[in-house]
Amino acid sequence: MSFLEDIASFPRSALKQVETQVTTPGGHILVETRVDGSFTQRPVEGKSFGFVGDVKPDFQVVEVRPGLLFGSQDVATNLELLNQYKVTHILNVATGISNVFPDNFIYKTVEILDLPGVEITGARDKGKALVHCNAGVSRAPSIVIGYIMSKEGASFQAVFEELKGLRPAIRPNDGFRQSLVNYEATLMNRNR
Repeated sequence: MSFLEDIASFPRSALKQVETQVTTPGGHILVETRVDGSFTQRPVEGKSFGFVGDVKPDFQVVEVRPGLLFGSQDVATNLELLNQYKVTHILNVATGISNVFPDNFIYKTVEILDLPGVEITGARDKGKALVHCNAGVSRAPSIVIGYIMSKEGASFQAVFEELKGLRPAIRPNDGFRQSLVNYEATLMNRNR
């Protein structure tokens, strides 16, 4: 008997029921079970995220220049805070984060993965713009650094240190850092 015939003749009653553990993008752990031909899900209590979860809200807003702010997704979902800072525009560079107040602000969404291999250099006249990503640590500060480098002719290191002084948690990933260093060289060559 061939392997295919063995599989085809295997009795379904000999299979045992299994549960599948699923970790959602938000870190919640669920157990999926098939019951009567359909799947059910139940949360697993007392389990960890499977990674270091960011469970504390981060409402720090950094105003880098007049009209240019950045922060985390928590800031972008807090209408009171956005109004307090007189935000009029929001640049959302997060992935999987929706624009919460489309009737209140002008949004631009450019989903950027926070991975070293992602190129960011391709990525305000009146009002204030908030640039945010998920944590306000890598993508948003990288975009702000590149913007300031372009507008002011400043070096990557100078702008990075300035932002680090305003928000110590920033840490553009290694690929973004390299992109910004390369962008600085491009800007210097353009200005010769």
